[in-house]
Amino acid sequence: MAGRIPDSFIDELLARIDIADVVGERVQLKRSGSNQMGLCPFHGEKTPSFTVSTDKQFYHCFGCGAHGSAIRFLMEYDRLDFREAVAQLAQMAGMEMPENTADAGVQNNHAPLFAVLERADRSYQQWLRQHPQRQRAIDYLQKRGLSGEIARRFGIGFAPPGWDNLLGRLGAADELKQAGLVIERDGGRVYDRFRDRIMFPIRDRRGRTVGFGGRVLDDGEPKYLNSPETPVFHKGESLYGLYEVLQADRQPADIVVVEGYMDVVALAQHGLPRAVATLGTATSTRQVERLLKTTGDIIFCFDGDSAGRQAAWRALENALPTMRQGRQIRFLFLPDGEDPDSLVRSHGREGFEAQLQRATPLSDYLIERLEADTDMQSMDGRARFVEKALPLLQRLPPDVYRHMLCERVAGLARLETDYLEGVVDGRETLTRDQRARRREPVAVDNAGVRRTPVRLAIALLLESPALAQGVDDLDALRRLNDLPGLPLLVDMLELARQDPHLNSSAILERFRDSEHEGALWKLATWNHLVPAEGLEAEFGDAMAQIRRIAVERRLTQLNERLQAGTLTTDEWSEWIRLKQ
Repeated sequence: MAGRIPDSFIDELLARIDIADVVGERVQLKRSGSNQMGLCPFHGEKTPSFTVSTDKQFYHCFGCGAHGSAIRFLMEYDRLDFREAVAQLAQMAGMEMPENTADAGVQNNHAPLFAVLERADRSYQQWLRQHPQRQRAIDYLQKRGLSGEIARRFGIGFAPPGWDNLLGRLGAADELKQAGLVIERDGGRVYDRFRDRIMFPIRDRRGRTVGFGGRVLDDGEPKYLNSPETPVFHKGESLYGLYEVLQADRQPADIVVVEGYMDVVALAQHGLPRAVATLGTATSTRQVERLLKTTGDIIFCFDGDSAGRQAAWRALENALPTMRQGRQIRFLFLPDGEDPDSLVRSHGREGFEAQLQRATPLSDYLIERLEADTDMQSMDGRARFVEKALPLLQRLPPDVYRHMLCERVAGLARLETDYLEGVVDGRETLTRDQRARRREPVAVDNAGVRRTPVRLAIALLLESPALAQGVDDLDALRRLNDLPGLPLLVDMLELARQDPHLNSSAILERFRDSEHEGALWKLATWNHLVPAEGLEAEFGDAMAQIRRIAVERRLTQLNERLQAGTLTTDEWSEWIRLKQ
């Protein structure tokens, strides 16, 4: 959703701004019918697939899947946060930012944090060059084969031994504590968090230091120590090395995810500056989404031992909600005793690249794990196989990719694909007659969208929000909420009815970062083949079908309760009303 800046402000801003002006300042566009097209700024391409819709006020790339409003474009292209992007657009539109929002206070409070983190970063780097006890750190880095140039590129530093080096140098105890750089014990004693460690600054997409990782120089524990969660540092979102990847190549063909800071730096030292590392935690969905905004191909590179394979499986599970057509995720397991650092040093860039070419696609790895310890020749074994697959398939967004993976799972389990997809979608248990009807072909377009009345209604509403003004039975529709997608449609109808001036971009922006965002963008860019002059009639037909189907489903449920003798008084009244 829009965050703490009032929705009304965002709505008016997007109504005033022409996205073609915003994008056109940064990307060369040419008119193509009612839209404008150009080369996508978010992935390398030679044939334009990047479209800016002036009618709907959003952009969409049919190559890499990038999409969004004018706000999202500035966030991704100029690497701004949400409030900064809104502020820049507000300045263009001649609107004054609402300064009394809670978000404004939070944003202003971040400035001292970024300042103290930057001062700490400079201090650590200076100590690596000048501190009397720096030699152990320099020897360690040289032993790992790092050059001075690569150390400068990544801002590697040194936290000297001692309890108050940073505290004594910077002094701002409160700011240092808020930034996670000092620890306060009972009794009020404050001391440096990082001591006698190689320091790796963690930067955001704009190059601002948000936290640190520290590698111990002896056999102490923990081997790696990270900054704690702070207002500007979130381990589940940040990625070490992503800023440096973007500095080397704004549109990398792929990004390699490794486990350690030194792996990232070593790969860059050997000519592979496209590696990032998670921060001591499992790879999160949010981190995968961030990477897929930069590249269409992610390669997870883990040790081949049990710990590495467990980390890979957790990465797979968390990556599933991001998978859709045009995206690729692969897995590479290194030989025993090897990590990316040791492998690239012993085999060089070419040898490591050769290993990357062997990476296993996500779908193959998923099937391989599901088939492990399963007797696929027996009915019971195949049933167990499907049981294990279902929760994973349900994490995938509706898309060509999910359809194809369902086809593969269904084939191995000797099931009909449509039946399996019905189970994945959470529909009612199908009777034999219903299963027979499910064998009939279902209309699926080239983008992988199944043409259902609810999806069509949502797509048409996104194209023309004014259609909502003709729907006046929202309460009745809300009671019939058993139909998949109907609650979302009702929410959108209510939103559009409350504000008749909302455009497509503003509605989509209301659902930004929600569970429905991906599906809504899919439908917003879907070619539903309904001409402009037929939108109102087609929308009316779709709504009529929705009401009929929803009523039939509800009556089926009530009939079952009636036969079981468990119908309540309210349900009896509802049954009579629906039968009329």
